[in-house]
Amino acid sequence: MMRLSLSKLAAGFGAMAIALSAAAGVASADPMDAVVNTTCDYGQVMRALNATDPAAAAKLSSNSMATSWLNSFLASGPEERRARAAELQTYPGAAKYVGLVERVAAVCNNY
Repeated sequence: MMRLSLSKLAAGFGAMAIALSAAAGVASADPMDAVVNTTCDYGQVMRALNATDPAAAAKLSSNSMATSWLNSFLASGPEERRARAAELQTYPGAAKYVGLVERVAAVCNNY
C-alpha cells in the first residue's frame, strides 16, 4: 500500500517537473533546465496550487513526505534538482497530473 502511494506521489512530482519545464517558455537544449532553474519557492508553489485546486493542495499539505520532498526539491541546488527531476520522470502515471501542474507552474511566480 505504501509503495502505491509513493508511486502516485512521485508521478505527481514528475509531472510537476515536466510541466514546469514546459510552462517556463525558456528555450534550451535540455527541457529540464526550466525546472532546475525555477524561481518559484515552496510557498509560491503551494499558494498557486491552493488557488488552482484547493483539494489537491489539501491532499499534498496533509502528506508530510510529499511536502518535505517538494520543499527539499525546490530548496536544492541545480545539480540535485536535475537528478531528482530525472528520477521522477521514470515513474509511470505522471500524465494525469500535467494539466494541474501546468496551471500551477504558469502562475506560481505571481504568488
